[in-house]
Amino acid sequence: MGRIVTFGEIMLRLAPEGYYRFVQAESFGATYGGGEANVAVSLANFGLDASFVTKLPSHDIGQAAVNSLRRFGVDTSKIVRGGSRVGIYYLEKGASQRPSKVIYDRAGSSIATADRSDFDWDAIFEGAEWFHFTGITPALGDTVAEICMDACKAAKAHGVTVSCDLNFRKNLWTSEKAGQVMGQLMEYVDVCIANEEDAEKVFGIKAENTDVTGGKLNHENYKEVAKKLADRFGFSKVAITLRTSISASDNRWAAMMYDGKEYYFSKEYPVHIVDRVGGGDSFGGGLIYATVSNYSPQEALEFAVAASCLKHSIEGDFNQVSVAEVSTLAKGDGSGRVQR
Repeated sequence: MGRIVTFGEIMLRLAPEGYYRFVQAESFGATYGGGEANVAVSLANFGLDASFVTKLPSHDIGQAAVNSLRRFGVDTSKIVRGGSRVGIYYLEKGASQRPSKVIYDRAGSSIATADRSDFDWDAIFEGAEWFHFTGITPALGDTVAEICMDACKAAKAHGVTVSCDLNFRKNLWTSEKAGQVMGQLMEYVDVCIANEEDAEKVFGIKAENTDVTGGKLNHENYKEVAKKLADRFGFSKVAITLRTSISASDNRWAAMMYDGKEYYFSKEYPVHIVDRVGGGDSFGGGLIYATVSNYSPQEALEFAVAASCLKHSIEGDFNQVSVAEVSTLAKGDGSGRVQR
């Protein structure tokens, strides 16, 4: 089995203790995370050879970010060192009807100011099987979008499967700009991952009879969303996570997948949330693991949804669970009983 390569930004995460608001906080806990880094950690925890690629400064904070990945066995040997700062995001965790808040302080970070010449993609993809990125990374700037394009072209030249989580972030770019840039990158993508809003925000493809903010999703209508995405861009698989938000504390969590022939729907989990950041990334990591491990489409979808369900119970960006724990839940044991 070849290496899984992910590319993006890892950030310093600063969050008040528990459910304190920003304006209440007198201290902030410091951890690290970011879309593609979160996927790499999931894959390493599942026993795969996972490599994360980015650019980080050479100072101690940059090294701390590297160390946060190394402790889980992620290969950091292809991380480029340089630039002056690590991006930061501040997280205020919501509860009940109060939503979570994220404030970015990532302008001028090392990866956002990287050059195309910083990355030798032919060397990076030597022995690789899979490449994963998200829509967050090209949103960091035009040059970073060009670097993503370089990576996608090199991945296809090396026969590497490419996956992308659309991950639209309104604080980073407009829907119009996202559609233009992501539309060009999708030409090289085999597996597209999205949530219940991404397809609409990026490509204008909307599920009918669905009200995301009102907590009403028509799961069946996402079949058409998946098919339209696959038909437009030629994806071999489209996976869409389906989050029904009851409140910031309680969601219902499921997903569907289309492989060009059949539609698959997972079981739905009631989720009481400890920390939802990284939930979509843990789904992506689970789907990649199950796919390269030759799970059937239904089994792969169930594994990915179960992995993400468990992530919602874990503090921090990283999904610190094992294959055995995910498999137990996917097979139906969600009782939460003490294991002795």
